[in-house]
Amino acid sequence: MRNVTLHLSNYAELSSLLSICGREKHYRFGSSIHAAIIKNNNRFSVNNLTDPRNVLVVWNSLITMYSKCDQLQDAAKVFDEMPLKDTVSWNSMISGCFLKEQFSRGFRYFKRMLILKKCKYDQATLTTVVSICTNPELWYACSMLHSLIISSGFESVVQVGNALITGYFRCGCPLSSRKVFDAMVERNVITWTAMVSGLAQGQLFNESLLLFREILRADEANSMTYASSLLACSGLRTLSEGRQIHGRIEKSGLPSDLHVESALMDMYSKCGMIEDALQVFHSCVEPDEVFLTVLLVSFAQNGMEDRAFEMFAELLGKGIAIDENMVSAVLGAFGCASRPFALALGKQIHSLTVKKCFLSNIYVCNGLINMYSKCGELKDSIKLFNLMQYRNSVSWNSMIAAFGRHGYGSEALQLYQEMLSNGAAPTDITYLSLLHACSHAGSVEKGIELLRSMISSHRITPRVEHFACIVDMLGRAGRLHEAKSLTEELNVESKVLLWQALLGACGIHGDLEMGRYAAEQLVMMEPDCTSAYVLLSNIYSAEGRWEDRARIIKKMKEKGAKKETGVSWIELGKKFHSFVVEDDLHPHAESIYEVLDELISLTRDEENMPVETLML
Repeated sequence: MRNVTLHLSNYAELSSLLSICGREKHYRFGSSIHAAIIKNNNRFSVNNLTDPRNVLVVWNSLITMYSKCDQLQDAAKVFDEMPLKDTVSWNSMISGCFLKEQFSRGFRYFKRMLILKKCKYDQATLTTVVSICTNPELWYACSMLHSLIISSGFESVVQVGNALITGYFRCGCPLSSRKVFDAMVERNVITWTAMVSGLAQGQLFNESLLLFREILRADEANSMTYASSLLACSGLRTLSEGRQIHGRIEKSGLPSDLHVESALMDMYSKCGMIEDALQVFHSCVEPDEVFLTVLLVSFAQNGMEDRAFEMFAELLGKGIAIDENMVSAVLGAFGCASRPFALALGKQIHSLTVKKCFLSNIYVCNGLINMYSKCGELKDSIKLFNLMQYRNSVSWNSMIAAFGRHGYGSEALQLYQEMLSNGAAPTDITYLSLLHACSHAGSVEKGIELLRSMISSHRITPRVEHFACIVDMLGRAGRLHEAKSLTEELNVESKVLLWQALLGACGIHGDLEMGRYAAEQLVMMEPDCTSAYVLLSNIYSAEGRWEDRARIIKKMKEKGAKKETGVSWIELGKKFHSFVVEDDLHPHAESIYEVLDELISLTRDEENMPVETLML
């Protein structure tokens, strides 16, 4: 405190000290400096100085310090009591409100600034206010600010244009972003990157890559531009484009950047090139949490769930800090309920989330709901869902899917109504889960009604997966001819899923003629489709047509198509043992077969015993 008093006459040093307090969140030290300033009120009185700008710098630094220390009320008090304010004072107060996500309050300060007209807003004010336009509901505010920017002559300022481009993208208005971009006389690398990134994040992947090619010609790319272009490659699953960009990155001489390396890993994993993704991972010197999360997601998305689990356990064993995103990523690997260790491992991860207080994270809770439902523990999913304080569309979708997965169609529909009454907007995934539930519950009319509602009431365009559910629904209900007509009439890019659904229904109802027709259509589209051969062979088996079944099996072998082998597991002494048909790889295979032979003999003996003897 004594040292602070000695330097009160140096306004620049005092301002710098307050900036450090804000950055390091040293609230007590910062407030002590404020107390020293109040005690020396004469020195900091604006009226006693010929040039009040030095004093304003200190007061503005106090506002910023309190805002960054999460003490917005103290910042507001300093602001309100200031006898003189400049543009920086208003900007500091507005950005402080936005920093604490008090957007309405920040807008009120901005409105006051406009009405009072004592201080003219500048480019920093406008970029700050535009920056909070982050969702479609704020599109109108973004367009109003755009009008203000044009009327005040700031549209030619690059930083303001960049903020508008980003704001419009976040509000879901890519065309408006493009108009701002095209109208800009001057652009910098941030402008180009904002466009490439915005287009990619808005799933306009082709447009993003086309613009990226323009950037390369203008030689305006930086590491963030490359990362954004790789996001577009991930969306399109274009491995060749991704490899070319990887080559450009290597040649560019850009320093190692975790954002770029994470984007490369994501691109390779989305394209199914997990080994290439691992090469990028091993070349990274100091992977951060985001980088490790991307790798966990890569394993989960490429059917390498065991690798994801092993890596997660390895990270824990090494004492690496685990965050919510890593937990959410590893929970995404619980896609197969038949894994013997899934539930036990899932419960351990649940315990970890409780220990680390991650249950307040909505994504972790959603992952746990999915994990429990896929492992057959619906009650635990319901319990977690009911405990959630906040829910998003994924939370509702996960729970609806859980009910549908376990055959509780009416409960899934009831939860959907509750979702709507809570103001949550359904997505295409919501309807996919509902249609699955209706299909398994045999509620055909309700399913068709939901599909119509999806299109007319919620303006969601059905995907081929939704139509496949309808075909499956009609087929399960025995309405095979309707299912066949719908499959033939629909104008979709690929009908593989539709014919698979119809073929499965033919197998259920033993319709050999239609099943053969569906299988032929399926084989024409996908000659290596194993399910077509398997389902058709099952139909022949059900009809007792063994020669035809043998012919299909022979054709399968000629094509090199293999039926996925069924696997059984058993846990003994905390060890899991897996078995397949006619397995001789197990170390105790000989003894196991001896016991099985004895059991088969006993079973046959009991089949030949009189009923009276068995009842004794």
